[in-house]
Amino acid sequence: MIAAARGETAHTRREARLAIPYPSAMANPSTGRSIIDDFASKFAEIRRESEQAIAQLDADQLRRSLDGDVNSVAINMKHVGGNLRSRFADFLTTDGEKPSRDREGEFVDDFPPGEAGRAAAMAAWSDGWATLESALATLTDADLGRIVRIRGAEHTVARALARSLAHIAYHQGQIVLIARILRGPSRWQTISIPRGGTAQRHAEMGFDPDAPRR
Repeated sequence: MIAAARGETAHTRREARLAIPYPSAMANPSTGRSIIDDFASKFAEIRRESEQAIAQLDADQLRRSLDGDVNSVAINMKHVGGNLRSRFADFLTTDGEKPSRDREGEFVDDFPPGEAGRAAAMAAWSDGWATLESALATLTDADLGRIVRIRGAEHTVARALARSLAHIAYHQGQIVLIARILRGPSRWQTISIPRGGTAQRHAEMGFDPDAPRR
């Protein structure tokens, strides 16, 4: 996904956004995955937009802390990957905080130098997302009321997914903001609707904000 993002322009990213359909289950609730597919779609959007920001940084910027204390983009990637692996491996049957997880180690930059470090950060990130996506593929809406545990505390599957979505969105915000600051206003390629672009976005969607609402 990163390789594709590197070659994107603001125009092609906008076209890609417009091409993303609603999950098919929204049109056909009989699939039994309407809500799960909504979760999966939003997780995928968070991943895609994070990777569009990551792709704009070079290997050194990826590791740079804004003030020596703020986590770098690479550290955020490592943490997100570790969290997702822990939470969603054997999701329905084991506690989401795995004994094998080293959460404190996720905040240590022990990546190799240069492009090898970028590759290591991407591997940690991608492995976590693959674990999440594999777990989501096994679920149906009938599972939403089942109980899972995180650090011994009981959560419904619905609550665990909402909790994870909020957590990952929080780190997406950090990744995008840090990347934008490091990239600089003249070189940053906007991921969301740019300032002054709301009317154009509405026109692309065929949406008239002044039309009568049903």
